[in-house]
Amino acid sequence: MNTLLELRNIEKKYGDDVIISKVSFTLAKGTAIAIIGHSGGGKTTLLSIMGLLQRATSGNVLVDAIDIGGLDSYQLANLRGQYLGFVFQRARLINSLTALENVMAPAWFIRRGDKIEQQAKDLLERFGLSHRLDHKPQELSLGQLRRISLARALLLKPPILLADEPTNDLDPALAKEVAECLLTARTEGAGVVIVTHDLNLANQTDQTFHLENGTLKPIIYDNAAS
Repeated sequence: MNTLLELRNIEKKYGDDVIISKVSFTLAKGTAIAIIGHSGGGKTTLLSIMGLLQRATSGNVLVDAIDIGGLDSYQLANLRGQYLGFVFQRARLINSLTALENVMAPAWFIRRGDKIEQQAKDLLERFGLSHRLDHKPQELSLGQLRRISLARALLLKPPILLADEPTNDLDPALAKEVAECLLTARTEGAGVVIVTHDLNLANQTDQTFHLENGTLKPIIYDNAAS
């Protein structure tokens, strides 16, 4: 089946405030999608629903055709571990763990061994952090923390990658590196969703959507215009 993630008529309310309104969305294998919109418009909320981190008020979320509506918290955690990788705007690393241990942390819940450790080291070397393996988050720069978060997301090669403002506050060279790593995941069949204000990054994806007033609409570019 080509569809990795599907939202059907998703609505999210906080009291009487409608944050997400009847959003339907499909993510296919090997595609990257960008979601843009103004700050506070619900983009992170929508991404959290896609990532099974919070539940919608109504509608259906399907991961690889599995409707998550009847799943308990333990089952949702297992599904996240099997299918999802996250790159948060704030790295959300564990301060008591080293860089290497933070990258390996999700793998501890699934499998252990030297092979996983070596793969984690290889990713950190790829991102220029082989000299920071034993450093803890408070000893690292913002750019280093973001790269560790990306390595953590990529370690188990999840079918679905979700990224929240992955290039925000990074210098142009590092932003380009992070973007390339996310977009390259398409070549291995992953589906990628990126919430971003970076229009240069959005333009490199397969489709861009605009979230406004809780409604998600595709942006159609007129390539025929001269």
